[in-house]
Amino acid sequence: MGDPVLLQRFAAWLQPGPSAQDPERSAFFNDGIIVLDTNVLLSLYEYTETSREEVLSALEQTAGRLWMPYQVGLEFVRGRRSTLESRKRALTDAASEVNKKLMAARKAIVEAKNVVCAQLDKYAGAQTEIAALEALAAESSVDAALDVYRHEFKRHLDMLKADHGLALNSADAEDPILPRIAKLYGEGVGEQPDDNVLRRRLEEATAFRFPNKIPPGFSDSGKETPLKSAGDFLLWEELIEHARQLPASGRRVLFVSNDTKEDWYEQRSGSSSSRPWPSLVDELKRRARADLRIETPPHFFGGIREFLDAELAEDTYAEIARVSETFEAVLPDALTAVTEETAPRLDPPAALMHAACDAAGLASPAARAAAESASPPLRLFQWWLIGATAQLGRRAAGETEPSVDIAAAARGSQPPSREWIAGTALSPSEWLHRDSSWIAPWFMDLLESLPQADRAVLRRLAAQQAESNRRSGS
Repeated sequence: MGDPVLLQRFAAWLQPGPSAQDPERSAFFNDGIIVLDTNVLLSLYEYTETSREEVLSALEQTAGRLWMPYQVGLEFVRGRRSTLESRKRALTDAASEVNKKLMAARKAIVEAKNVVCAQLDKYAGAQTEIAALEALAAESSVDAALDVYRHEFKRHLDMLKADHGLALNSADAEDPILPRIAKLYGEGVGEQPDDNVLRRRLEEATAFRFPNKIPPGFSDSGKETPLKSAGDFLLWEELIEHARQLPASGRRVLFVSNDTKEDWYEQRSGSSSSRPWPSLVDELKRRARADLRIETPPHFFGGIREFLDAELAEDTYAEIARVSETFEAVLPDALTAVTEETAPRLDPPAALMHAACDAAGLASPAARAAAESASPPLRLFQWWLIGATAQLGRRAAGETEPSVDIAAAARGSQPPSREWIAGTALSPSEWLHRDSSWIAPWFMDLLESLPQADRAVLRRLAAQQAESNRRSGS
């Protein structure tokens, strides 16, 4: 006699979630179809050359059972160049940031020497000691000392470029990854959906599923267009349609993704653990009579080694985990504030960033480049701009938009922290209340990198936010 109807009907919800020790896990690796999300394929451009070769060799163990939805293929071929550009910007921004910090250190050392020498002259007339300090901390001596750090820092950044193994300005014809991926999949790539099918799926996503937070994809509902918002749902619909066409016996789908946001994973109240939404397992079973298993890349490649005898070095596993972790810095919900500590790890939604730029009146190429950069210091600027424009009523904050607790300037007798710069560093024409203001160091660096018109816009915004915070006592 089978299980009671209640237990059958809600079996997916009553299971604890997938585990590496599941006895049925091996069947997904040996007999199921394997669907890699776009972010897994784009991760190949993030690995070092050695790790990338091992990962591709491991994927060859699954050849013949890999299947690529059309939506994944489209996002992959369109996203390769931007992934390389993002890496290029990150390394370039890092080199620029290192140089700025070293120049600031040079200036600080010289200024510190001047302070000591002034005191020695005023209270001791110690000319011999002053001369010794002048020689010790002469600009040429400071430059020579800092060159040790400059060369070492540059060596490590250059090593990152070399280990990457890809020309950061690669033309499509020079991309060595694309033909490897194409060979891996062979004929296993989905057909482009008919326009009428696409339109129907978009309507279902935007009018029914997203408003009701039915996974997957509802977390992307704020993107610029319905087509961009519905990417995950379009992938899901293709997956279901393909699963229906598999042989009736043993239909299994192993879906691998770095995406662990709330529109794929159920965030359990009072627990730090999560599991893929049981409703996804239930929907695939109900609509395609297929079993579903969802894994992140570290678990998936562990399974390839365990069940398919692929060889992967421990260093490669560590790199897979490291790259995967960069996707796990998900946006907080509306009840959790983005702070100076969390902002550098979070990419703001593009639509939200563009809305903040428009609300602030930033339109120059330099400002737009700063708004699109993946550099951690510039992510801090991006989130500040989002928060400040909402706080000051320049735009209406969305219902699901996270709050932002970041300030670029502050009013008061004491700085928020020791690193903040006195408002007197700016001229009277640039900043009111100079004697009672403090400027965040990252904001000062930003001002130096932008055209005068943008600097004026951002100074006004920062000053208005500082005054608003002073009045509210925050």
